[in-house]
Amino acid sequence: MHQFLLRKKWDILSITLCTCSAFLLLFFLRNADDNRLTSWKWVFTGSEIIWFVPLIIAGIFLMYAVLNSPISRQKPSLFLFLFSFGVSALFWKVPEVIIDASRYFTYGKHLELYGIRYFISEWGNSINAWTDLPLVPFLYGLIFKLFGEGRAFIQVFTSVLFSMTVVVTYRIGKTLWDEETGFYAGALLLGIPYIFSQIPLMLVDVPTMFLLTLSIYVFMQALREGGGWIFLSALSIFAALLSKYSAWMMLSVIGIVFIVYAGEGLWVRGYGQKKRKEIPEAGFRDCLRRALFVTLIVSIFAGVVLYFKFNVIAEQIAFLREYQAPGLRRWGESFVSTFLFQIHPIVTLAALYSVYESIRKRDLKFLIVFWLILLIVVFQIRRSRYVMIVFPMVTLMGSYGLQKIKDPEIRRYLLSCAVAASLVVALFAYLPYLQTMSMVNFKDAGAFLDGTAAEKVEVLVIPSSETAVNASVAVPILDYFTMKDILYAHDENFSLPSEQIEKSPLRFTWTYRNPEYYISDAQASDLQPVVIISNRGRQELPERIRNRLQGYEITETFDATTDRFRYSPVVTVYLPAVEGQ
Repeated sequence: MHQFLLRKKWDILSITLCTCSAFLLLFFLRNADDNRLTSWKWVFTGSEIIWFVPLIIAGIFLMYAVLNSPISRQKPSLFLFLFSFGVSALFWKVPEVIIDASRYFTYGKHLELYGIRYFISEWGNSINAWTDLPLVPFLYGLIFKLFGEGRAFIQVFTSVLFSMTVVVTYRIGKTLWDEETGFYAGALLLGIPYIFSQIPLMLVDVPTMFLLTLSIYVFMQALREGGGWIFLSALSIFAALLSKYSAWMMLSVIGIVFIVYAGEGLWVRGYGQKKRKEIPEAGFRDCLRRALFVTLIVSIFAGVVLYFKFNVIAEQIAFLREYQAPGLRRWGESFVSTFLFQIHPIVTLAALYSVYESIRKRDLKFLIVFWLILLIVVFQIRRSRYVMIVFPMVTLMGSYGLQKIKDPEIRRYLLSCAVAASLVVALFAYLPYLQTMSMVNFKDAGAFLDGTAAEKVEVLVIPSSETAVNASVAVPILDYFTMKDILYAHDENFSLPSEQIEKSPLRFTWTYRNPEYYISDAQASDLQPVVIISNRGRQELPERIRNRLQGYEITETFDATTDRFRYSPVVTVYLPAVEGQ
């Protein structure tokens, strides 16, 4: 590394200055970031910006050393997996900052308590499935059943899926072009700070990103080599279909993969054996036959699901068209936010250049990674959480564009700049900010309750007209963070005006009803803790709650907040008053 610094000192200096200048420019223009969760105008509030530049510079040189380590060159898959997993683990302390986690915890707990057969048969019936598909909640439920409801097990699972996404991205790039393109693409996923705000959460976006990326890679292998890859391809596509409805449109990329490989198969057949080594056993007829086998197997799997759950799926799709599609236009975020603030500019600029480079080279394979980005732009999908599942394709484009730089050391230094700057932003801006959001109150309250002697905790909620969130949906979030049994016997009849609920992105909270397992044995006791969940601001306790709290006193109040959101839950713990005090 020392020799590299001496040989390329002026190049290094200019690239480093550009990296730091890009960060400072984005910081000063941070009001343009309209992300709904990690906007730069929020995450840098109160930050000592003077420390970020030296942190970025130090991080660049450290990252260059790490990315040039022997293991990164000798065992790139292992390196990418371990490094990405280790980085993602640093974010496990982030609370569940998105209220949607309440649904997925509830789904998983149904499987844990009532079993697999009940989960499958009651999905969409007694289990109110909203607009969700069952695979990821099913996996969460299996984890609960095997290991218990500890959040750590879920976070290990999502981190593993993210790390496997990094590895599969590397494999796609290596298969389409070469090992370096693949390695850079995998590493550049760490150059997306937004992604680290999602990995610790009990949602479906990270698993869907993995399954979509895996489907692309395994289908490529099925066309190239056939054999067992055909069944694995069908299984991965079917899994992606059952993960999230937005993945259905994205899976159109499978057709693009077929067109590319079948087209190359025709080229090989028409022009001899010159290029056959690049496409093992991938003539046009081979590609067609293998693709048909994959399609047949997926169709059988999907047909079974449709046979048993057609009404549920049809109703969900109709509702998505009526509610979600127009809602996306109201809840969207700008492409400027997603592709400049939430993704490092080096990645975005290299990805933009890659389009020109692929056209110049007439590289048909590039269409495989470009297709999903094209869909995002054409259909104006403007929310980072929904765009996230195609981030691996963005980094593949970025890596492709970086290959235009002839000097391999400069390429790797640019890679180090993107990854280091993004990790500094994620670790020193996003992480502290996310830990101060009001949803952390559930995490802190759960830890406090676990320290009490009681086996059960009674939970009461106070509705609020100042937020679009139904207060009762918070009960499963608290349940997620405590090992105590939750007793909750009363869903409030309070509701907002229907026109306000219908257009709200949090509409699901008003169709939600807490499951019977909270109320089946909800016998009030004078010894157990009582927890009040309310929204921030002065609120009078309803009479029924005042009566319940007779003989109790406030023990702890958890009221951390960023004052950024209308839903700002406060958790107050009451314990029986000690006589004589």
